[in-house]
Amino acid sequence: MAMSGNTHNAFRISTFAAVMAILLFLSGCATPVGVRYLDRQETGRQLTASVLSSDTLSSSTAQILNRSGMAARFQSSPEQVIADIHKGLPTARESDRFFALAELSFLYASTSGNRPYFLSSAIYAYAFLFPKDITASPDPFDPRFRLAVDLYNQGIVRGLKQEVGINVILKDGVYRTPFGEVLITVDSSEFIWGEFRLIDFVDASKLGIRGLRNRYEWHGMGAPLVASLERLPGIQDMAYAKVPPALKVPATALLRIDNVEEGLKAGLVTGQLELITHGDKQYTNLEGRTVPVEFGYSAALAYTLEGSQAYSIELKGLFSGDRQIFQDQSRFRDNVFLMTPYRKGHIPLVLVHGTASSPARWAELVNELLNDRQLAGKYQLWLFTYNTGNPIAYTGGILTEGLKNTVHQFDPEGDDPAMKKMVVIGHSQGGLLTKLTAVDSGNVFWENLTSTPLDELNVSPETKALLKRSLFYKPLPFVKQVVFISTPQKGSFVSGGWIGKFAGKLITLPGKILSPIGEVLANDPEAAAKFSAIKSIPKSTDNMDPKNPFIKAISSLPIAQGIHAHSIIPVKNPDDPKEKWNDGVVMYESAHIDGVESELIINNWSHSAQDAPQAIEEIRRILIENLKEP
Repeated sequence: MAMSGNTHNAFRISTFAAVMAILLFLSGCATPVGVRYLDRQETGRQLTASVLSSDTLSSSTAQILNRSGMAARFQSSPEQVIADIHKGLPTARESDRFFALAELSFLYASTSGNRPYFLSSAIYAYAFLFPKDITASPDPFDPRFRLAVDLYNQGIVRGLKQEVGINVILKDGVYRTPFGEVLITVDSSEFIWGEFRLIDFVDASKLGIRGLRNRYEWHGMGAPLVASLERLPGIQDMAYAKVPPALKVPATALLRIDNVEEGLKAGLVTGQLELITHGDKQYTNLEGRTVPVEFGYSAALAYTLEGSQAYSIELKGLFSGDRQIFQDQSRFRDNVFLMTPYRKGHIPLVLVHGTASSPARWAELVNELLNDRQLAGKYQLWLFTYNTGNPIAYTGGILTEGLKNTVHQFDPEGDDPAMKKMVVIGHSQGGLLTKLTAVDSGNVFWENLTSTPLDELNVSPETKALLKRSLFYKPLPFVKQVVFISTPQKGSFVSGGWIGKFAGKLITLPGKILSPIGEVLANDPEAAAKFSAIKSIPKSTDNMDPKNPFIKAISSLPIAQGIHAHSIIPVKNPDDPKEKWNDGVVMYESAHIDGVESELIINNWSHSAQDAPQAIEEIRRILIENLKEP
């Protein structure tokens, strides 16, 4: 039966509608433009994507490529696209163009290995950050601001890195770039650091750090570097006299560019490469603006300790009292060295390590304190090291005399008020040595040896000087704060047990002790009788036996008036009864002393508490309070 016209049209319409409904169903009702919900990771990647974290361009640079129709062409002809954008984009703002060029150049250099593009990236980033028209300066809330700083910093260091190896080469020269040439001048005098020349620069950002909880960077402008030291013959600079040559120094390469926009147009950019060392200045002036300088101090500290001999001499320094700790004995005869040059107005902070240890064990504390903005520029770090098996009184004499000599060396006229606010911190045996800087011993140690007055003893002047230094103590007038960490104030049960006695048998004492003691024994019958009873000269492990006369004598001495004392005491098992508290080496009742201004107990921590976060925060508090002292 034939359909009427109206019926036929209705059928066609219904069929079309059905087909469209099926197509819409099959397409999931998707529209050409729409949204989807992102998970947390995708959201983060979208917000922070850049060439520094991946091979992905930031959204602002992608927008420039898309608007100019160059997105697809950049994949096949990146050099040509960069050259075209360098020539100009009719509708884009100059700031947008310079930032896109900085990021595109960095990405291409990273993926192709074409290193001149790194230097171009730094120059484009500089043009973005410091435009000729100051009103076009980027807003600090613009995410491109910090990214441009990083492109500038990394562009410099990667553009100047040598082809083979890890060193960054800082030298005058004409450097070829895709847009033309860069003429860089360098002031070689900036490589002189006191008595040293800075050499062998490495990129701090390329140094992975292990063994430190926190990695600190002082963010700002400039390529963060770590430099090694080369001693300059015939040059003496008192401020650097106690800086060890093995120290690695944080430094920054800052490229100041002249008329960057005109230089880019002309194809010849000129600039001065400035080298800034940490501590010289934290801020600099660029294009009329005060900007912070980028530093990587944590990287320098870790690089200093990488392969350091300090760790290998810890046990050797315990068992051999004659071991030479420093190769240059003339520079470090007082066993005191500095992590930074002496600076007038900076308070000395002295760290004294414990038994079978070394200054390297203060690394966590050093990392935290030297990176603390509140303390920066207010303290200078001094470290004392010693052969830890020697008698404690002997080492105490070296410490106190060493501090006196160092203070006089740097402040002979006594006109630096900061020198009179010294803080001394000791761990374990180092705490007992620290106490000797803050007590008046009278004759208490001497009477353990003999009742014969020192002046009446028939021995050489050299022996008398050693005995006086080691057995008679007065509080050092420049010490104002002392901190005891895990200190066996009344002795250690490990030293009093078989481990301490066994270790004592392995320790050899230096001739500097044996010869004077032999002279005393030959001339004083009372001293000879006492040594005959104990059969040997006590070592440090003997001194820390709770029954030893030395530990009994030192525990009886109060901290001198005017010196603030603090205790930090770890406890391994705080759930135990208090009388059983200990850190695995020292009982709480031994570490606790009356008369301190503060006592911090660190629960669930063992003897090596010098790197405990709670201990470091307590030391930070003490140092801040010390700044308030008149």
